[in-house]
Amino acid sequence: MSKRMTETQIVSILKEAEAGIPAKELCRKYGIASSTFYKWRSKYGGMEASDVKRLKELEEENRRLKQMYADLSLKAQMQEEIIKAIAPVPERKVWAQELQAQYDVSIAVSCQVVCMSRTAYYYKPKLFDDSEIVDVLNELTDKHNRWGFPKCFKRIRKLGYSWNHKRVHRVYTALNLNLRRKSKKRLPTRNPQPLSVPNALGHTWSMDFMSDRLHNNIRFRTFNVIDDYNREVLGIDIGTSIPSLRVIRYLDQLAEWHGYPKQIRVDNGSEFTSRVFTDWASAHGIYIDYIEPGCPYQNAYIERFNRSYRNEVLDCYLFNNLNEVNMLTEDWIKVYNNERPHDSLNDMTPAEYRQVA
Repeated sequence: MSKRMTETQIVSILKEAEAGIPAKELCRKYGIASSTFYKWRSKYGGMEASDVKRLKELEEENRRLKQMYADLSLKAQMQEEIIKAIAPVPERKVWAQELQAQYDVSIAVSCQVVCMSRTAYYYKPKLFDDSEIVDVLNELTDKHNRWGFPKCFKRIRKLGYSWNHKRVHRVYTALNLNLRRKSKKRLPTRNPQPLSVPNALGHTWSMDFMSDRLHNNIRFRTFNVIDDYNREVLGIDIGTSIPSLRVIRYLDQLAEWHGYPKQIRVDNGSEFTSRVFTDWASAHGIYIDYIEPGCPYQNAYIERFNRSYRNEVLDCYLFNNLNEVNMLTEDWIKVYNNERPHDSLNDMTPAEYRQVA
């Protein structure tokens, strides 16, 4: 798993689980698989971070508690009069109104006391039964825990449901399924060269290598191959070492199913610049389109695919062996080619786009 977390971060996540937050919610929040969470718990369960780290955490917690005590003293006095039971929103709204009249506090403070947002206080509920939407969203996010709202909504439409996107998004946010967004670093203006787009299936293949490591820190590589026309994953070869000869054998296997392409787009890695590889390409009449060194955007199709593969597989699981990597990868490829909507294909899957080609 490339997205490494420190022991302190892992212990912190396990503490959240001990506090009552469901494991499924933590897995979605931090972008990890449930198997990863339980492996952490078996290894780090009951452990604490370093004494120095713990002391700093206690000092910070003590400072925050002192500040909270002053802020919550009035709220604590009012909360003593509230029944310690879960109440529906309409009843909490009545409590909030009573607190405003009795203690002359603002709507914001009274809503905090009764554990209700001001949006819920002002909201006039509509008589919608969202249970079916909840079931569909939970099923999708359980199966694809790194899919955000756009991907989920497009898949829901593919499944034949006609719910309005605003309604689905309301239920989506109510279930706390939102993924954390990484802030983007501002970059200077670029002048990239245009990326050629093939006009036929099987015309251009893009390929690239990725690397990761198993649970025992043994590193492995993946050799990813896609068809640029419909972004279909043709195959992913996985091994601890993938030299030029293995690359050639794997491409010959793919050609048995899909035929040889007219050209391939690759970077300037040693596997692709070796004599044996260039001779193989020449023997099959394949043009090698090398990108400029240091210009990965010229191979944007495979780079974008690599991000999806890392986000949804490599960063999501802790692998015990290569067989497990192969099994999870094969299952994910089926979903990617047949279920996952693709923005650049008018929200069609690669398999659907192949049929209309």
